[in-house]
Amino acid sequence: MEGMTTCLSELAHSIIGGAIEVHRALGPGLLESAYLKCLDKELRFLGLKVACEVEVPVIYRGELIGCHYRLDLLVEDAILIEVKSVEHLLPVHSAQVLTYLKLTGLKKALLLNFNVPVLKAGLRSFVN
Repeated sequence: MEGMTTCLSELAHSIIGGAIEVHRALGPGLLESAYLKCLDKELRFLGLKVACEVEVPVIYRGELIGCHYRLDLLVEDAILIEVKSVEHLLPVHSAQVLTYLKLTGLKKALLLNFNVPVLKAGLRSFVN
């Protein structure tokens, strides 16, 4: 388990580095979709396997419910990324990420708010 945690930490570090690069290039104030597409491109440039807008089915009482949610990004089939461009991160944004972790069974997620002067202020990390 420790090796997996180390790998996830290293992967998260690479993702955050890519996000900082996107934020430096674009700055705050753009729409979420612009940051999402640029982060997707940056992470691929770094050689990471990235899936964009991944459908997540909702299963209730063992049955597939006829609705799906979409993860913004899934990196290396291991870390989900939720991209925001909002004035302030709210508790509902964290709740959304925690629910996605629960639905997917993934162990790690990053919530990135690009609408801040310094990206570090808009970063939240979650472990399931």
